[in-house]
Amino acid sequence: MGTRAVSKPAPKDSAVRIRTRARPADLRALRRLVASTGVFYPEERAIALELLQERLRRGAKSGYEFIFAERRGELVGYCAWGAVPLTKDSFDLYWIAVAPSAQGLGIGRRLMALAERAVARRGGGRLYVETSSRAAYARTRGFYLAAGYLRVARLADFYAPRDHKIVFCKTVARRERAAAPPRRSNRRAYSSRESR
Repeated sequence: MGTRAVSKPAPKDSAVRIRTRARPADLRALRRLVASTGVFYPEERAIALELLQERLRRGAKSGYEFIFAERRGELVGYCAWGAVPLTKDSFDLYWIAVAPSAQGLGIGRRLMALAERAVARRGGGRLYVETSSRAAYARTRGFYLAAGYLRVARLADFYAPRDHKIVFCKTVARRERAAAPPRRSNRRAYSSRESR
């Protein structure tokens, strides 16, 4: 949600490392990250932490999947997503946030693409994302549109008077598994330079 659609070149020392395994230390880092964006209310920030706590407590059974982006050992972006219960092929992107110091480097797009690939590996389907109509989320809505999401719903006064829920959706195609490479023979192959 705290991302930009425009990228600027990343400095050479800013290699971003991606991981999917949640760690207890992520709780403190995530608290800092979502607070740093300046757009989430305290109640929203608490929910971001609850999802991570649930993942740490229950693992995959929680239904929450995470992708973390780190730069120089600091959490600079993340997304949380999962299958929508009681649906065949619907998924929610619950959270996506990038630290202001790392916005515009393509981290949000990379996180989004990785979540989409993970959905594709699970058979594909519709990936939904919800956001607010508040002015603070204008860049966020532009980010989703630039990523190929379509605005599919507007729920008037959902969060508060004049704060509507905007729902975006993208259909993610099933990703076919790559064919396995040919098995290697145990027989030794000789080159023309080797004696036979």
